[in-house]
Amino acid sequence: MPETRTWQVRWQSAQRSARAATRAAVRTARGAADAARQTWQATPRHTQQTWRLTAVSAATGLAVAIVAVAAAGPWDSGQRTAERTEAAVVDGASGEHHAPAPDRPAPSAPPVLPALGVPTAAAGRGAAPVPTDAGLADALAPLLKDPALGPLRTASVVDVAARRQVFGDGQDKAATPASTVKLATAVAALATRGPDHRIDTTAVLAGKDRVVLVGGGDPTLTARAPRPDAAEQPASLRALAEATARALHKRHLTTVGLGYDASAYAGPVQHPIGPNENIAPVTALMTDEARLDDSEHGPAPRESDPADAAARTFADLLHEYGITVDGAPAGAKAPAKPERLAAVHSLPLSALVERMLTYSDNDIAEALARQTALGAGRPASFDGAAGAVRAALARQHLPLAGAVFADGSGLDRADKVSAGLLAHLLLQASDPGQPALRPVVTGLPVAAFTGTLSNRYTGQSAGAGAVRAKTGTLTGVNTLAGTVVDADGRLLVFSFMTSGTTDPQGAQKALDNLASAVANCGCR
Repeated sequence: MPETRTWQVRWQSAQRSARAATRAAVRTARGAADAARQTWQATPRHTQQTWRLTAVSAATGLAVAIVAVAAAGPWDSGQRTAERTEAAVVDGASGEHHAPAPDRPAPSAPPVLPALGVPTAAAGRGAAPVPTDAGLADALAPLLKDPALGPLRTASVVDVAARRQVFGDGQDKAATPASTVKLATAVAALATRGPDHRIDTTAVLAGKDRVVLVGGGDPTLTARAPRPDAAEQPASLRALAEATARALHKRHLTTVGLGYDASAYAGPVQHPIGPNENIAPVTALMTDEARLDDSEHGPAPRESDPADAAARTFADLLHEYGITVDGAPAGAKAPAKPERLAAVHSLPLSALVERMLTYSDNDIAEALARQTALGAGRPASFDGAAGAVRAALARQHLPLAGAVFADGSGLDRADKVSAGLLAHLLLQASDPGQPALRPVVTGLPVAAFTGTLSNRYTGQSAGAGAVRAKTGTLTGVNTLAGTVVDADGRLLVFSFMTSGTTDPQGAQKALDNLASAVANCGCR
């Protein structure tokens, strides 16, 4: 046999030592595991739940952080003075405006919860233990007594897989929902129009040398230059002007009169709260939500006549493409059977719903309410939209007792809904059998990461990354409704409402604690 060299001897010795060390390590690990198992079994159950949730939340939060950095969620605007004041200290912003920097695009909200409708072995949607009514009551009832909450406090938690309420407290009482009424607006619009519906803005020929700009109700129509980094572009007034100019040149027209038609909407244009930086006059023709600054969401000074302002901008753009507009634009009515020169289309309704919910965009909310009315053949007014939204929800067999839909945005205190209705709106949107409503879930802000929840739940490991919810805030009113996966992996929807609050920050904290308690609960 060949001679065994010194290095081989050393190598074989090292291998033996390594194997011995490995065996020792395995014995030590097994001993530690046995000790840990014994300690775990001796630990009280509520402590086990806390440890388990801490580990799950840490992993979930890390995953959400990665996704949120890659794709920050959609948009939000303000809710009167209360949210505006709170948010003013955040990045110089105001209103329900806890968003990415102004130069960031606004794609769809990142998916951070298990996909609904996939096999339970993959998602655990129906396989996880079901929380009991008594278990959730033990966790939530004491938190509902928080003095920071107002005298009216209601709650509803529903198990998605079982489609059964597992906790309720005054869930049938109608209360002011503030911005959470946008959940109703979203479900009604998607159910009526469908997620792929787009809103057209057109330029038509009226007579031999007159153009009419016709608004279809797209508040996101933009006059700004397109962003090269945006995944999806809103409809562009500049693109419409360029296409219109080409069509006019083909007809050998270089000078035209210009009118504008905003008659797709009916009734008063002013929201009942009056002129307000949280919402523009509600008209079927506007650009960039009639903002007078370069903001994309949140409170901002607005045009007093958005349709006229949009038409004047369109005239300037036509001039850039070689078309002279004779005189000032004026209100007009398009012919019954117009010759279309050009058209642009909004993002699909699904994207508009996500943007509305993530950043609580009031202008989009009112537009979606009117799209619901138009789809139902009703007048596109505040009253017509209210009737259309209610009818659409009734067709979904939702609990509407006491519900009042005075507007689509929640700025009107006359709005009334119950916690049970908000929870069931989310339940419908979570139903795998209703994929058209899915944007209601994907548009919800993610706790501590996106939209109106980006600066809430910080330091709360249970809620951060695990809670997705729509906020609602008016002076004295605080609401929160969304989805959460509990400590055992069970998907739940929840709604918490309170009125008569005097400490908005304290009330928000109390609501966040309630949602975090659901996330932290394996309540059986």
